[in-house]
Amino acid sequence: MRFDMHCHTKEGSIDAKLPIEEYIKILISKGFDGMMISDHDSYDGYRYYKKMGFDEKYPDFVVLKGVEYDTLDAGHILCLLPNHIDLKILEIKGMPIKLLIDIVHHHGGILGPAHPYGIRYQSFVNTLKRHKQMMFMKQFDFVERYNACEDDESNHKADYLARTYDLPGFGGSDAHRANCAGLGHTDFPTRAVIKSNNDLIKFIKNDGKDVAAGGNYYGKTVKNKVPFLYDIMIQTYWVYNKGGGVINKIRHNHHLRKMYLKEILQDAKRS
Repeated sequence: MRFDMHCHTKEGSIDAKLPIEEYIKILISKGFDGMMISDHDSYDGYRYYKKMGFDEKYPDFVVLKGVEYDTLDAGHILCLLPNHIDLKILEIKGMPIKLLIDIVHHHGGILGPAHPYGIRYQSFVNTLKRHKQMMFMKQFDFVERYNACEDDESNHKADYLARTYDLPGFGGSDAHRANCAGLGHTDFPTRAVIKSNNDLIKFIKNDGKDVAAGGNYYGKTVKNKVPFLYDIMIQTYWVYNKGGGVINKIRHNHHLRKMYLKEILQDAKRS
């Protein structure tokens, strides 16, 4: 099964121009079996997919519900939770990486760094202090090994990182526009039947080492065409992300309290 495991939709990411249905049609035309929606700190693209009944319109095409989360201190992290688990806290950017890992694993999900050698504050390696990288790498479930919007050097390093820690490696386009969709891919072996988030999580946890990733370099991002403008954007992003992390801490704490209170009440009912 071939999936594009890093997809941004117009309905879910403020910087994306590609509607979810058009994305699906493009991937089907290229022979893909599925995709993971990974909008920035949002499940709105997936909600729209379900609301419009595209799951029934394209029954043989699998759409996984993920998110690309902006952490406070470790760049962008791809997260995937089990079926029917919705955590509002994953739509509020700015949690520290340690808390994010704890929450995702506590709820049975998987996560890993997106474009780990990407530019500055958007990537795990170039954001987190070196002495902490090893500790957190051992807690990840996969690495984005190939990203079509990264150059060869970045992807080679990401591939080496995945092999060093013996982690499954995903590939995705990171597409925000139609001409990039499907340029990155993840190939699951024939024994893997991925029809839902639960299927993928089970496979990665139990038998996910021989996943293949690859694709073609896009080369038409803002950082390729206007490097100095992209550098300014990244600096602005750093200020925005740090400020947002501080402001959102109150919201994070509020949702954490609700989350654990709900679990306490459920445990009490079961007992």
